[in-house]
Amino acid sequence: MLYQLISLAGAFLILLAYFANNRNWIGPRDRRYHLMNLCGGLLLFWVAVVDRRAGFMVLELAWALIAVPPLINSRSEEGQTLPEDPEGGGSR
Repeated sequence: MLYQLISLAGAFLILLAYFANNRNWIGPRDRRYHLMNLCGGLLLFWVAVVDRRAGFMVLELAWALIAVPPLINSRSEEGQTLPEDPEGGGSR
Protein backbone atom coordinates (compact mmCIF):
# COMPACT_ATOMS: atom_id res chain seq x y z
CA MET A 1 0.00 0.00 0.00
CA LEU A 2 2.84 2.40 0.85
CA TYR A 3 4.46 1.86 -2.56
CA GLN A 4 1.17 2.62 -4.28
CA LEU A 5 0.87 5.93 -2.41
CA ILE A 6 4.47 6.85 -3.25
CA SER A 7 3.96 6.02 -6.92
CA LEU A 8 0.73 8.05 -6.99
CA ALA A 9 2.53 11.01 -5.40
CA GLY A 10 5.31 10.78 -8.02
CA ALA A 11 2.86 10.55 -10.89
CA PHE A 12 0.85 13.45 -9.45
CA LEU A 13 3.93 15.69 -9.29
CA ILE A 14 4.92 14.96 -12.88
CA LEU A 15 1.38 15.45 -14.16
CA LEU A 16 0.97 18.63 -12.10
CA ALA A 17 4.12 20.08 -13.67
CA TYR A 18 2.82 19.23 -17.13
CA PHE A 19 -0.66 20.60 -16.40
CA ALA A 20 0.68 23.83 -14.85
CA ASN A 21 2.97 24.36 -17.83
CA ASN A 22 0.14 23.65 -20.25
CA ARG A 23 -2.06 26.22 -18.49
CA ASN A 24 0.78 28.78 -18.49
CA TRP A 25 0.76 28.90 -14.68
CA ILE A 26 4.47 28.10 -14.75
CA GLY A 27 6.87 27.97 -17.65
CA PRO A 28 9.33 25.28 -18.69
CA ARG A 29 12.16 27.44 -17.31
CA ASP A 30 10.51 27.80 -13.90
CA ARG A 31 12.34 26.11 -11.00
CA ARG A 32 9.05 24.69 -9.72
CA TYR A 33 8.51 22.87 -13.00
CA HIS A 34 11.88 21.15 -12.75
CA LEU A 35 11.55 20.46 -9.03
CA MET A 36 8.22 18.72 -9.54
CA ASN A 37 9.70 16.62 -12.36
CA LEU A 38 12.79 15.79 -10.29
CA CYS A 39 10.85 14.77 -7.18
CA GLY A 40 8.19 12.90 -9.12
CA GLY A 41 10.76 11.05 -11.18
CA LEU A 42 12.79 10.08 -8.11
CA LEU A 43 9.71 8.79 -6.30
CA LEU A 44 8.72 6.69 -9.29
CA PHE A 45 12.32 5.53 -9.72
CA TRP A 46 12.39 4.32 -6.13
CA VAL A 47 9.18 2.34 -6.61
CA ALA A 48 10.59 0.85 -9.84
CA VAL A 49 13.75 -0.24 -7.97
CA VAL A 50 11.71 -1.87 -5.21
CA ASP A 51 9.58 -3.58 -7.86
CA ARG A 52 12.67 -4.54 -9.94
CA ARG A 53 11.33 -3.00 -13.14
CA ALA A 54 14.44 -2.25 -15.21
CA GLY A 55 12.68 -0.34 -18.00
CA PHE A 56 10.88 1.93 -15.56
CA MET A 57 14.09 2.43 -13.58
CA VAL A 58 15.81 3.78 -16.68
CA LEU A 59 12.82 5.92 -17.67
CA GLU A 60 12.24 7.46 -14.26
CA LEU A 61 15.91 8.05 -13.46
CA ALA A 62 16.40 9.73 -16.84
CA TRP A 63 13.26 11.83 -16.23
CA ALA A 64 14.61 12.97 -12.88
CA LEU A 65 18.16 13.62 -14.10
CA ILE A 66 16.97 15.71 -17.05
CA ALA A 67 15.54 18.17 -14.50
CA VAL A 68 18.86 18.64 -12.68
CA PRO A 69 20.87 20.86 -15.12
CA PRO A 70 18.14 23.53 -15.39
CA LEU A 71 17.90 23.60 -11.58
CA ILE A 72 21.67 24.07 -11.27
CA ASN A 73 21.68 26.76 -13.97
CA SER A 74 18.76 28.65 -12.42
CA ARG A 75 20.45 28.53 -9.02
CA SER A 76 23.65 30.02 -10.42
CA GLU A 77 21.63 32.79 -12.11
CA GLU A 78 19.73 33.80 -8.95
CA GLY A 79 22.29 36.35 -7.85
CA GLN A 80 22.54 38.01 -11.24
CA THR A 81 20.48 41.05 -12.09
CA LEU A 82 19.02 41.83 -15.46
CA PRO A 83 20.92 44.40 -17.50
CA GLU A 84 19.38 47.84 -17.66
CA ASP A 85 17.41 48.73 -20.76
CA PRO A 86 19.55 51.27 -22.68
CA GLU A 87 16.42 52.73 -24.27
CA GLY A 88 14.70 53.27 -20.94
CA GLY A 89 11.72 51.09 -21.87
CA GLY A 90 11.31 49.71 -18.35
CA SER A 91 10.69 46.10 -17.45
CA ARG A 92 8.58 43.74 -19.50
